[in-house]
Amino acid sequence: MQVFLVRHAEAVPETLGLRDPHRQLTPHGRTQARDLGDRLRWHDCLPNLVWSSPLVRAVQTAELVIGGLQHDVPVDIATTLAPDGSARELLAALKALPRATVVMLVGHEPSLSAIGALLVGDPDFEALGKACAARLDDGRVRWRFAWNDEAPTAVDRRPA
Repeated sequence: MQVFLVRHAEAVPETLGLRDPHRQLTPHGRTQARDLGDRLRWHDCLPNLVWSSPLVRAVQTAELVIGGLQHDVPVDIATTLAPDGSARELLAALKALPRATVVMLVGHEPSLSAIGALLVGDPDFEALGKACAARLDDGRVRWRFAWNDEAPTAVDRRPA
């Protein structure tokens, strides 16, 4: 199975009037998400499933990345990708998918690195920066890619 982990782009700060779940992307965050999608389009990122955290900034990131990919796939909400979601429940849902599935997971840190750690069997899975992606192929990290990188950073290693 191929999994793309994507952390949401830059969002407005939380205030008393705008609680964390409702924080939207900043104009710069929108650019980050679109640019990440555009870059991923050239690097074999064609998901047939996109699961997003229900938080506004993650859904907006997912939609803009998919737009940048120029790929028509719906964004589905996965509550397990919320900051208080269960990485183990998400992993069980992933294992139930057909092996040929290519899934993009859009969420938050530290949840994404916990999911990555479970998928690759490495507790030291490096956290993703905002508007960054990691490609995992059958339990190994292939590359990481930031919204403003010209090319992915190859990783392609298995944990010791």
